[in-house]
Amino acid sequence: MYVQGKDFDEIYDIYAIRIITDTVADCYNILGIMHDMFRPIPNRFKDYISTPKPNMYQSLHTTVISRAGIPFEIQIRTFDMHHTAEFGIAAHWKYKEGITENNRRMEDRLAWIRQILDSQAASTDVSDLVRSIKVDLSQEDVFAVTPKGDVINLPVGSTVVDFAFAIHSAVGTRMIGAKVDGKIVPINHEIKTGEVIEILTTNQPGHGPSRDWLNIAVTSQAKSKIRSWFKKEKRTENIAAGKLEIEKEFRRAGIDLQEDEHTEFIEETAKKLRFSGSDEFYAAIGYGGVLLSKIMPRIKEDYNKRISANKPDVEIAKIPEKRISKSSDGVVVDGIDNCLIKLSKCCAPLPGDDIIGFITRGHGVSIHKRDCPNVPVNIADAAEPERWIGAHWDVTKSDAFISTLQVAAIDRDGLLLDIMNTVYNMRVPVHGVNARQTKSGNCITVITISAESVEHLKSIISRLEKVEGVFSVERINQ
Repeated sequence: MYVQGKDFDEIYDIYAIRIITDTVADCYNILGIMHDMFRPIPNRFKDYISTPKPNMYQSLHTTVISRAGIPFEIQIRTFDMHHTAEFGIAAHWKYKEGITENNRRMEDRLAWIRQILDSQAASTDVSDLVRSIKVDLSQEDVFAVTPKGDVINLPVGSTVVDFAFAIHSAVGTRMIGAKVDGKIVPINHEIKTGEVIEILTTNQPGHGPSRDWLNIAVTSQAKSKIRSWFKKEKRTENIAAGKLEIEKEFRRAGIDLQEDEHTEFIEETAKKLRFSGSDEFYAAIGYGGVLLSKIMPRIKEDYNKRISANKPDVEIAKIPEKRISKSSDGVVVDGIDNCLIKLSKCCAPLPGDDIIGFITRGHGVSIHKRDCPNVPVNIADAAEPERWIGAHWDVTKSDAFISTLQVAAIDRDGLLLDIMNTVYNMRVPVHGVNARQTKSGNCITVITISAESVEHLKSIISRLEKVEGVFSVERINQ
C-alpha cells in the first residue's frame, strides 16, 4: 500500500488460491470454469503462459469476486511452471528427469548463456561485456511480433536491428530495411510492445551490415553477430580501417615514429595485447573488437618510455673555464655568466624536471623541459644546435613556482568547495580558479597554484584525486 500508493480496498490478493494441474490446456479450461463460477474483476487478468516474464515465470493470474463479495486472486499453472516459479531454473534441471515434454523451453533458457559466450568471444573489452550483461538482465522488456505470429522478446530501447538478429543472424546480415505495422521505418526505430515487424532482406552478394549498426543495436546478441560478420567477411577492409583509425589516434596523441620504428612499436603493442601480429591487431580495431579509447593511455605510456630510453644525451661544447649563471628562478645555466634567464610558458618547468636552455636573440636564455614539444629529440639534428645549452636546477633554492592543474570530475553540489578545502589544508597558495560545466554533465576546474617542486606537485595531485567525484588531475600549460 505504501510503496504503490494504493488504498486497502485496492489490494486484491489478500486472499488467494493456487491451482496446479498437468497440462497447459487444463490451465485454460480451469480458467473458464473459475470465470463461470465467480464474477471476474475487469483488467485483473494476466496471461504469463503465452507471454512469460523475463525471469521465465509462467502462470495465469485472475481476480474474481466471491459469493460473499470478497475479492480473491487465483493462480493457475502446471507442475513444471510451479517448480520453475518456486525454485528457479535449477529446479527445472532437478525435476527434468521423468518429464516427457520437449526441450524447447530449456533451449530458450540456455540461449541467453550462449549469447553471452558469443559476446565474450567476439570482444576483448571486458567492460563492453559487462555492459551487455546489464542490458540483457533488464527487468523491462518489449514484445514484438513477426508477420508469422512469432513473439520476439527484447529489452526496452531495442531497434529493428536487434529484432532482425534475434530472428536469425542471416536475416540481420541481409537486412536492407524494415516495416512496422505495414509502414517503412528507419533502422534505428525503437520497438514498442505489440508492433508487427517485417524485416526486408536482399540476396545480392556482398551485402552486409554497416559499422554504424554497432551504435544502433542495443542487445549483446546483435552486436556480437555484427562484429562476427565483419571479423569473418571483411578482414582486408578491417585491417585498412584499423590502420586509418590508429594513425588518426597517434597524430592526436602526438606519437611520431619513423616507418621502421612504427612497425616495430605496433608489433610490440599487438603482442602485449595478446594478438598474433599487427594485422590481427588492426583487424580487431577495424571491426570494433578493440576500442582504441580504452588502450590509448597504455600505448601513450609505452611510447613515452620508448622515447625516454632512446633519448640521446645533450652534448655541450667544452669550455676551458666553466662558468655558470644562476637566475632568481633557481636555474643554473652552464657556461654563461650574468645572463637573463626565464622559464618558458610552453611547458612551465618545475624543480625536479629535466631541463635544457635555449639562447634566444635579445631575450636571454629560455628554459624548457627536456620533453617539451619545442625541444628537438636529437639536439645534433636541430637547425641551430649551438643555441641549445645545458641547464639544471639549483638545489639550494627553494622558491615556489607557478603551476596550473586541470581537475576533471563528475559535477555535484559542493565539488568546488571540496577542491579548494583540499588545497587550503595543504597550505598551497592559490593564484586563480576557473570552473565550467561540460556537455556530458561533468565539471572542469582549472586551478593555478604555487608548487615548490615536482614532488610537491605530485603530492598535491594525489590529494586532489581523492576528492569525491574526481576522475583525473592533469598538469597543463597556460
